[in-house]
Amino acid sequence: MPAASPKRLVLGTVQLGMDYGVANATGRPDAATALEIVREAWQGGVREFDTAQGYGESEAVLGGIFAELGIAEEARVATKPDKSLDYGDLEALAEAVLNSARRMGVPRLQTVLLHSETFLDAWDLGLSGRFSALRDQGLLERTGISVYSPQAALRALATDGLDAVQIPCNALDRRFERAGVFREAEERGKTLYVRSVYLQGLLLMNPDQLPGRVAHAKNVVARFQALAQRLGLSPAGLALAYVREAHAGVRVLFGAETPAQVRENLALWATTSPQGLVEEVRAVFDDVSETILNPAQW
Repeated sequence: MPAASPKRLVLGTVQLGMDYGVANATGRPDAATALEIVREAWQGGVREFDTAQGYGESEAVLGGIFAELGIAEEARVATKPDKSLDYGDLEALAEAVLNSARRMGVPRLQTVLLHSETFLDAWDLGLSGRFSALRDQGLLERTGISVYSPQAALRALATDGLDAVQIPCNALDRRFERAGVFREAEERGKTLYVRSVYLQGLLLMNPDQLPGRVAHAKNVVARFQALAQRLGLSPAGLALAYVREAHAGVRVLFGAETPAQVRENLALWATTSPQGLVEEVRAVFDDVSETILNPAQW
C-alpha cells in the first residue's frame, strides 16, 4: 500500500496565535518555534493551513513566517472572518477578507469558512450573493462553513455556493458517519475538512491525570489507549490512522506546539495501519456520550 499523501494534511494554526487545547502544557509557541513548526510542515509536504481572525495573532504570525520562508505565493490558506463582523455589509466583508490576505501576505484566500453553523440561516437571505461577489473580485477561491452537528453538515452540503465543510471527527465520534455526511460530501463533490482528530488532545492524555472538567472521560480514554497498545500503535498513531483509513479523501487538520510534534504527525500519517483497524475501533467505540465528544460540554 502506498504511503498516504501529506497533501491531505492541513496544519491548524490556532496554537500559533493563542494558548489552546486541554492537553497543551507548553502554551503558545514563541516566534522561533512557530517558524520551525511551519517549516517542518512545509518540508514534509503540507501545503494548506487553517486559521481564523479569532485565533489571536495566528494570521499575523503566519504572514511573517510565509514571508521568511518565501512560500506566500504557494501556500493555501483557509481562514474564518470574525463572528462579530456585519455580514450584511458587503464592504465590511470585503475589507475583512482583504485584511486577512494582507496579514498573511497571500495573493488571495483559498477558502473562507463561516465560523458558525448559525450562518446557514443567513446564506439564502443574501449572504450567498455577497460571497459570490467576493469570488468575482478574485478575493477568494471558494466558500465553506465550520459546523458542529451532523444536521448542520448535511444542510451545508446541500447548499449551493458552499464548497467546503469543516466538521469534528475522531475515532470515538461516529455521529457524522451515521448521518451519512461523508457519503453525501463524496456524492456532491464537496470538500470535507476534519478537525479534532485527537479530541483537542484528550485522547493522548494520561487517563489518571485528566483535568476535572474532563475527568468523566477517564474510562473511555483508557480503553482507547489500551486498544492502541493492543494494535501496536501509539494513541496518536491510532487516532490519526483511523481518520485516514475510515475517510479516504477528506482533508485532515492537525495542530502542533513544537516542531517535534509536526514530525511525529507526518511520520504517523505515513505509517501502514494494522489490518482491520477501522472495524476494531468501530466495534469498541460504538456509542460514546456527547458529553465526551463535544468540547463545548466540558
